[in-house]
Amino acid sequence: MLSEERIEYYRNLGLKITPQRLAILEYLEKHFTAHPTAEDIYRYVKERFPSMSFATVYNTLEALKERGLVKELYIEEGKKRFDLNVQPHHHFYCTSCGRLIDLHEGVKVEISERFKNKLNILEIRVFFLGICDRCQG
Repeated sequence: MLSEERIEYYRNLGLKITPQRLAILEYLEKHFTAHPTAEDIYRYVKERFPSMSFATVYNTLEALKERGLVKELYIEEGKKRFDLNVQPHHHFYCTSCGRLIDLHEGVKVEISERFKNKLNILEIRVFFLGICDRCQG
């Protein structure tokens, strides 16, 4: 359950707070590192609100994205995941189990001078693909 302080935080950002939106926000905060899809969130919230539509989840995620509170990740073809951690970081995707792991340190990316002078780079996102420790053994 979100604290009154967290609810007020979202209200101050201009989000209309409804019971359905609260459930979506609670799911995101509880599953902070899971990088859920809209479908994951919908399945969870629909248990509490059977008449809720998928559009409600999608529209809430769009509103959060517009306010800079979530980022969309495009790792698997045809599937968007959402990351509540909007601070710069990279990801490792396990091609065996589908787990997505945040990488906050130890990744250095260098851009050659040739590109630095020609491109206005706004953000760097690195996705590593491989087999995670759980799947290896």
